[in-house]
Amino acid sequence: MKLYYSPGACSLSPHIVLREAGRTFELERVDLKTHRTATGVDFYTINPKGYVPALQLDGPGSDILTEGPAVVQYIADLVPYSHLAPPNGTFARYHMQELLNFISTEIHKQFSPLFLPDTPEPIKERQRGKLSERFLYISQNLIDKGYLTGESFTVADAYLFTMLRWCGRFDIDLAIWPNLNDYFHRVEERPAVQAALAAEGLESKRVRRSA
Repeated sequence: MKLYYSPGACSLSPHIVLREAGRTFELERVDLKTHRTATGVDFYTINPKGYVPALQLDGPGSDILTEGPAVVQYIADLVPYSHLAPPNGTFARYHMQELLNFISTEIHKQFSPLFLPDTPEPIKERQRGKLSERFLYISQNLIDKGYLTGESFTVADAYLFTMLRWCGRFDIDLAIWPNLNDYFHRVEERPAVQAALAAEGLESKRVRRSA
């Protein structure tokens, strides 16, 4: 398999899941401004939508799978013994999909205007407010849990962690929500997460926990 990624983008989520699953894979970096891959390929020929992640599958035809929530569930189902997602058809799996949809629509997309340089400041403040409401909700649900669904790391945690990494870029202080802040550092300390961050050339914030 080959994962097309951009450092620190939402493609970090399936990157983490691939490492948690112990899968063998290649990485190919994508420049999201030029839409060229590290080998010079026009990324639109790989994913016509033009954004990461894109996972090129093994086997005949080498199908391409896109959209993070779909990609991470596919990887999890390759290694069911890893418990990165509940079995298909169970109510626990539907809860997992509920979480992935919430992160995708209520957190991921709320960040989108913040990335645009021409977004007016009042709009940015409104988006930070919406994100704060979502983070409060998640923090309250982490009061008696190590991870989003309990005491086991799942693909939903990989996705949420990726979103939480963006907070520092937009002056959103996770310390406002102690449960969420502790959760962020707990996920970051996982060996697979550290390996993914290092492979993408991203700085770990683990040292901040003792500050």
